[in-house]
Amino acid sequence: MANSHLIPTYKRQPVAFERGHGAWLFDGDGNRYLDALSGIAVSALGHSHPALVEAITNQASTLLHTSNLYEIDVQTRLADRLCALSGMDAVFFGNSGSEANEAAIKLARLHGHNRGIDMPVIVVMESAFHGRTLAALAATGNANAQKGFEPMPAGFVRVPYGDIDAIAALEDHNIVAVHVEPIQGEGGVRVPPADFLPALRRLCDKRDWLMMIDEVQTGVGRTGHWFAHQAAGITPDVMCLAKGLGGGVPIGAALVASAAGELFGPGSHGSTFGGNPLACRAALAVLDTIEHDGLLAHAGAMGESIREQIEARVGELDHVVEIRGAGLMIGIELSEPCAELVDAAREQGILLNVTAGSVIRLLPPLIIGPAEVERLVDGVCHLIESMTTTQTMQAD
Repeated sequence: MANSHLIPTYKRQPVAFERGHGAWLFDGDGNRYLDALSGIAVSALGHSHPALVEAITNQASTLLHTSNLYEIDVQTRLADRLCALSGMDAVFFGNSGSEANEAAIKLARLHGHNRGIDMPVIVVMESAFHGRTLAALAATGNANAQKGFEPMPAGFVRVPYGDIDAIAALEDHNIVAVHVEPIQGEGGVRVPPADFLPALRRLCDKRDWLMMIDEVQTGVGRTGHWFAHQAAGITPDVMCLAKGLGGGVPIGAALVASAAGELFGPGSHGSTFGGNPLACRAALAVLDTIEHDGLLAHAGAMGESIREQIEARVGELDHVVEIRGAGLMIGIELSEPCAELVDAAREQGILLNVTAGSVIRLLPPLIIGPAEVERLVDGVCHLIESMTTTQTMQAD
């Protein structure tokens, strides 16, 4: 690819896939790979799922795009379905997680201005990831991602993830919202204390702050619930979705509840492609399939099986710090950087990635079966065990 005209914003692995089926991808030489990354939590139904293929094909044969200057029936149906599943009141559709988070940030600022606050401030978390657009990047807690794009937009204050006392101690009267992931994905599959989200909900209610949940990676069944925050028994004021919602077709959504639903009006926000017929038809097919095939319970069971098996086999090794996650969002933290395991896994026919430097991240499709779980567990454990062998040889 030396003559490629692509801007080199990605450090790509030396493999190109020609087709996929279920939880497997195939390259041009016919080699198959177990996809334990799902396009970074996107391919919720795996590859070439017949229900999704049929929905996309049928919609493409009738109507792809009209713009939001007109009514879009399938968009309305998707909004109704998402609100029924989430308990939220209304939806704005965009094309990505960054756009969904941008909409949330704009909603928070409108909320502040409506309260007479000229310089609204949003509380965000250390190690958070909310996207690559400038406002979403400013909310992101990753200095490397921000480097070179300074100055970052103002209006954010950062606290340790999961620390409700640190948030409660903030005395800035310009604070209007808290923006948080229910489980941090890029930050290392970090799970907050069990009482964190309920306590945050109570604090936001007390101080008239919007509680904004970024479910871009955790949403749409990934953790064994439709949305990860539902495990905590709370409802946010704003929820951001993308990734798995379209099963591979780009779509993002910002859902709003209560008074937050009244902040946007005609002309206050928009998206040319957001919620077009193709994307919405794909998303409806994803939701229908998850519900019809019982994939929420399946994801919970498969994820528990993966974590338990890995724990039983390598959990006692000195360099395994913690195995954590929910559903099919799993992180295995090691005591040292382990980026080299990505290449080693691919050579074994498994696709995964390493995030936060030392966390093996597993995001297999929701349709993964027991035999594929066994293959994944065996491969990942072999990689972790091989690190012990390498360390011993180096010590000798």
